[in-house]
Amino acid sequence: MRSPQPLRNGDTPSPHHRTPDQHPHFHSTVALRKLRRFNLLILLFRFAAFCFSLASSVFMVTNSGGSDSPHWYDFGAFRFVLAANSIVALYSLFEMAASVWEISRGDTLFPESLQVWFDFCHDQVFAYLLISAASAGTELARTLKGKETCTATNAFCVQADIATALGFAGFLFLGFSSLLSGFRLVCFIISGSRLHL
Repeated sequence: MRSPQPLRNGDTPSPHHRTPDQHPHFHSTVALRKLRRFNLLILLFRFAAFCFSLASSVFMVTNSGGSDSPHWYDFGAFRFVLAANSIVALYSLFEMAASVWEISRGDTLFPESLQVWFDFCHDQVFAYLLISAASAGTELARTLKGKETCTATNAFCVQADIATALGFAGFLFLGFSSLLSGFRLVCFIISGSRLHL
């Protein structure tokens, strides 16, 4: 790196030859824009996780074909699917509100060190909860089809399959959120602030 040439009397430094330290406003503006885009992306993923988890819960809780057909609450795995997706829908709704708060106010809902750990740990736990529930629902659906339980009550099994598939989609988007919250946590640990993303 070349050292700056000395200035002659009356010369002014050219703006093209300024060092990065001489542009603090430019760098802070770039960092804020990057942080805003990052938070908008997380908000998008959380919104998608909320929609899919809520839809899965609705499909499962309304899965009843009449008095002669099975009900979702007759099966532990389907109760697990409903509970897991309902919990994730509520969690995603809270995180969406926290993201909107951060985007609009420029500050985290909780203290920053607590917020990054809260987001990362809960994303991990609830993503595991969703994939476990979806796997249990898939296995039960396969078992019911193997026992020919679904031949007489096809609508029940189709709706259960849809609810389980929506749970998998919710897991996918929550997984994306988990990756981003993990990246944000690493940035916070390294630099002490998310402004250095």
